[in-house]
Parts: sequence; structure tokens; C-alpha cells
Amino acid sequence: MTLFDLRLQELHNQLNKKELSVTDLVGEAFAKIKEHDERVGAYLTLNEEGARAEAARLDNKLGSDEAKGLLFGLPVGIKDNMVTEGLRTTCASQFLSNYNPIYDATVVTKLKQAEAVTIGKLNMDEFAMGGSNENSSFHPVRNPWDLSRVPGGSSGGSAAAVAAGEAYFTLGSDTGGSIRQPASYCGVVGLKPTYGLVSRYGLVAFASSLDQIGPITKNVEDAAYVLQAIAGHDAKDSTSTNVDIPDYVSALSGDISGLKIAVPKEYLDGVDPQVKASILEALRVLEGLGAEWEEVSLPHTEYAVAAYYLLASSEASSNLSRFDGVRYGVRAEQGGNLLDLYLDSRSQGFGPEVKRRIMLGTYALSSGYYDAYYLKAQKVRTLIKQDFDQTFEKYDVIIGPTAPTTAFQLGSQVDDPLTMYLNDILTIPVSLAGVPALSVPCGFAEGMPVGLQIIGKAFDESTILRVAHAYEAHTDHHKQRPSL
Repeated sequence: MTLFDLRLQELHNQLNKKELSVTDLVGEAFAKIKEHDERVGAYLTLNEEGARAEAARLDNKLGSDEAKGLLFGLPVGIKDNMVTEGLRTTCASQFLSNYNPIYDATVVTKLKQAEAVTIGKLNMDEFAMGGSNENSSFHPVRNPWDLSRVPGGSSGGSAAAVAAGEAYFTLGSDTGGSIRQPASYCGVVGLKPTYGLVSRYGLVAFASSLDQIGPITKNVEDAAYVLQAIAGHDAKDSTSTNVDIPDYVSALSGDISGLKIAVPKEYLDGVDPQVKASILEALRVLEGLGAEWEEVSLPHTEYAVAAYYLLASSEASSNLSRFDGVRYGVRAEQGGNLLDLYLDSRSQGFGPEVKRRIMLGTYALSSGYYDAYYLKAQKVRTLIKQDFDQTFEKYDVIIGPTAPTTAFQLGSQVDDPLTMYLNDILTIPVSLAGVPALSVPCGFAEGMPVGLQIIGKAFDESTILRVAHAYEAHTDHHKQRPSL
């Protein structure tokens, strides 16, 4: 057993007993990165000097009351679309290849207050646009279970780092499934909180009405610890919701007797047979623990992908207009006038997928097409949310697969964007509704991990964590690790 096999609580206890030092944890993380990351490609920027210095500082507090924080001394990797003061933040784009922020995102500030140690910034699809991590402008990330396959995206680096033992836990961002889908592909736990529960201040925006930050961890208990540290109202984020934050860890009681589960038939139609078999087996486990499940219908699911890509691309078109080569980021060397400077900087700085979505969004927002596309997509979003609201009137959670297949081969879909977009068909409706969801490992199909998606009511992360933890306690899928 390695340090990466231990739960965060176990690491915390060993630190408090001085059986382990923060320097040990940080050193082990960088040793694993040096051993594996040339093949995996999870990191874009390492903070080795800063992390080792912080570890030495924290070691002086070991054994004292100052070392009681939830995440004290625990190394974390941060997705590279969350700004970190003095540590390069690129969004995996050439446009920001020289950007060193002068402030921290709120979630980074909260992790620092909890005295976690940032070990580096993690690879991703450029500006979080993609589902395979092949859209990074630096290098792709590879799935630790099979280096010829994708890790999922856009938080592919965040999921792959945890699966490969290169980080004890990480933060990702989820717009249409970008935490849950890579967590499923890499056999780890990924939690997308309710929209507004975790501050987006300092997250480089893709689609502001959808983006949400959440943890990627080895197990459900760790996810509860990390969520506890990063959740809460933030006056700097106008979309942050001021709600009471419960004790997520104490919710992990293991008791789900009488729980009512809805299983949407649309979420089982057309999925890989082995994936479906894993989901049905997981439902049998939950039944054995006293839960009840019924098949239901979420009738507007079929329109979710079309609505999402219109809405998300429209918001991306607006959000990415700030990248013009003038204020920050890379500036094109040539440019006879201001318009040429804009054109050349954006042409050179953005990759193909980002350009595709900007063009789609600009078209959908243009005069004569706004009502036909953008407004109609907003109406469909309302109908999708109503599907969830009506289902949650009778059921406690909704369960289904996280993704219709396991991780696919690198390069197999890169030239077929429509097929690539459909990989998020089971996660996108949840994002449109703004409700929380978690992916937990529930089996394997031809040697690759399968994820079980547990969806809850708004701000009821406690229930989905409780269900996932109860399931996890009676299976061992989450304990299996790839052999790199």
C-alpha cells in the first residue's frame, strides 16, 4: 500500500501523530509525477519549489492545534482554468501561455486557508471545451488504465492525476460533464455541486450559467472533505448562493433504507451493454441495502445536447471576446491596425475547437437567429429542469450511467465533433438543470472503468454523498488502481 491508497482522513491522522510529514507527502507526489507523467501528461505547470517550501513551513506546525484543518498539509492539483497567484494559468491555450495571475480564485484561497499544498496546474481541453483532453494546445492527457485511450474531458488532467497516483485529490470544473465524465473514464470519484454552491470567482469562464467547480478524489469520503472546504457563499461571485453548508462528512451514515431511486429509461437506451450491466448490478447492490428503484422517463433528454451546445457556445462567444491580444495573454507580432491585431491574435491564440464554438455561438446570437436558436434553447432548458423537478417530487435520487461507453481510443473521434459531443449525453441534462451529481466507480467493461452517476436535488449533496458512500462500502471497484 502506498500513501496514495490512504484516505485523506488517514493521512490527516498520521500527520497529527507525526508518523508522517507534509514533506513526505509532497515528495511522494513529485516522485510519482516524475515516474509517470511523461506518459500520462496530466500536468502543465509544476509548483515544486513553492510546494516544498510550504511543506517545510507546515511541518513546523505538526502536532499542534494549528494543524487541525480539514486538509492540512495535503497536496492538491488544480485544473489550469482556476487562477493561482504567481503560478502560470493557461487554460491549456497558447493564448494564455504567458499569463501569471496576480490573485487567487476563491476556491484556491479556501484551500490555502485549509492549508492544503498546491503541487501544480493540471492539463485540460483548451478553455474547457472538449470531452477527451485532446484539445489541449500543449499535449493530450492519456488514460492511466490504457495509455492509448482518452481520460475524458475537459478535466482529463484532474482525473488522470488522481488515477495515476500523481495527486491525492484535485479540483476540476464541470460545464456539461467535465468532472463526471473523466472521473468515470479514469475510475475515480467526481462531484459536480449544485450551481451556486461553490464560488466561480477566479474560474476562467466558458459558459457562466453552467460552469461549476468540484472535487475529483479516490473515494467518496475524500470528496465530502474537499467539498466541505470549498463550498460556501462568496460576495465576489454574483451567482453564489447563500445557503447553510451542512457537515457533509457526518452525512456518510451508510443508511439508505427506504431510499427511493428513479432510473430514467432514456439513460439506459443505447448505452454499451457492459456499461448497462454494471449499472443494473449497482442497482441490485443498492436494493440489497434497502433502497427501492423504479424506471421513469425524463422526456426532454433527447433535446439536451442540442440545447446545451447552443447555450454554452453562445456564452463562450461572449466570454472569450475579452481575449483580444490587448489586455493580457499572447499578442500577435504583426498587425497593421487594431482590427488586424484582434484577428491575428485570436487566429494564432485559439485552437480549432474553441474557434468552432465561438463561431457557433456568435451565429446563434446574431440578428435574425437569436429567437430561432438561443431563445428556443433556453425554453428547452426550462423543460429539462421541469423534468428533474417533477421526478424529485417522488424520488430522492436519480441514478444511471455517467457515460454511454468507456473511454475511447485517442484520435478516434477528434475529426468527428458531433460524435464527440454525444459522449456527454448523460451528463449534460444535469448541468442544464443546475442540480448536483456524482460519478462513482461501479465496475469495468473490457478492462476499462465504468461510472455510476447519482443525481440529487438542488443543494442536497449530502444525500448523493450518502448513497455513493453506502454503495462504495459494499464494493471494491474504487480500490482498484491502474498499473502504469
